[in-house]
Amino acid sequence: MRTIHLGAGAGYSGDRIEPALELAEHGKLDYLVFECLAERTIALAQQARRRDPEGGFDPLLEARMRAVLPACVRGGTGIITNMGAANPVGAAQRVAAIAAELGLGKLRIAAVTGDDVLDRVLAGDYRFEESGDAVAGRRDAIISANAYLGVEGICDALAQGAQVVITGRAADPALFAAPLVHEFGWSVNDAARMGQATVVGHLLECAGQVTGGYFADPGFKDVPNLARLGFPIGEVGEDGSVVITKLPAAGGCVTAATCKEQLLYEIHDPARYLQPDVIADFSGVEVAEIAPDRVRVTGGSGAAPTGLLKVSVGYIDGYVGEGQISYAGPGAVERGRLALEIVRERLASTGVQASELRFDLIGVDALHGPERGRGHAGPYEVRVRVTGRTASLAEAARIANEVETLYTNGPSGGGGATKSSREIVAIQSVLMPRELVRPAVHFVEV
Repeated sequence: MRTIHLGAGAGYSGDRIEPALELAEHGKLDYLVFECLAERTIALAQQARRRDPEGGFDPLLEARMRAVLPACVRGGTGIITNMGAANPVGAAQRVAAIAAELGLGKLRIAAVTGDDVLDRVLAGDYRFEESGDAVAGRRDAIISANAYLGVEGICDALAQGAQVVITGRAADPALFAAPLVHEFGWSVNDAARMGQATVVGHLLECAGQVTGGYFADPGFKDVPNLARLGFPIGEVGEDGSVVITKLPAAGGCVTAATCKEQLLYEIHDPARYLQPDVIADFSGVEVAEIAPDRVRVTGGSGAAPTGLLKVSVGYIDGYVGEGQISYAGPGAVERGRLALEIVRERLASTGVQASELRFDLIGVDALHGPERGRGHAGPYEVRVRVTGRTASLAEAARIANEVETLYTNGPSGGGGATKSSREIVAIQSVLMPRELVRPAVHFVEV
């Protein structure tokens, strides 16, 4: 049975580069896939492109491509990535320039566009799925609206000989499913195949998470050599079955447990995982360890897609001011609590306008609140954090400044103060009829 080897080169925008280079050089891959877009990432990229029309793609695009392009060209490994973010064409042009500079010869690079649907969202009568609010109520604050594309554009690019395919917002599993559809000639209407392809993509999309990263818990779930964590390889058969593995010399591990945790990651209903190309059904998936660091996964299925695409809408939702300062030694908790009370009173007496405020002692109650921490022995060191949401950047800065003034106006021994004030980029979703979203492929030749 023919097998396609897929490597995961990144699980998020700021991920390590060395494991991807190891895969490019030693993985004997057919495709190396970089998944680099989180929910807010594309909204932030749209902001960046507004400041610089030639920017808006992943900030590590150049470093990643300089690292892996030579090995991928030598080995005939295709590259697929959503590092195009808000500017796939600009990203493709940059990769072409890098390839020319490195003397890699003729290279066919494709950009897939069509995910930017801001004009259609603003012109339509949509409501946010999360809050139920009318999108029109946020109209002046909206900065981006990007639909999750499926495999169509990537498959079109591969069919036209693309060696590097760069997309904007695409569904994460689609980056891995597309080369399988292309190589095996699967029909996108074959729900069973597309469901299993989604299983493959979902297992690989977070890179190091399935090889033991985010999994490790010392004494309970030990993972060897995490500092040299390797990224996964998926050996996918023509029937859709996959063996998840890694390079033998790489750190980490691939076990039934790592695969099961990743399979359930961010899944609300395992029987109805909504994707652009399929409603994937993971409920019948079987996971079996067949050798050390080799796990076979089968049994994914699916049903026809809904005909609607999720659109991630980014908008400015006010501003946040934050200040932090640390206290250590005997009485650290008591001094930290006094610091919080001082700032609380100062914000009230000086009339700072905030719609939300938080007063935390990191290490005591920042994660689970004051009730859970009560009754436990006090730590030797704590960090004060005060944050607030405001309607203006200037008002946010006032919150941060009040924490910094604790240096000389608060309890003894405060140190390491930091402060920041910034815009809040919020994300909600709308559903858009698929026929309103039109993927397109643009080629850049080296």
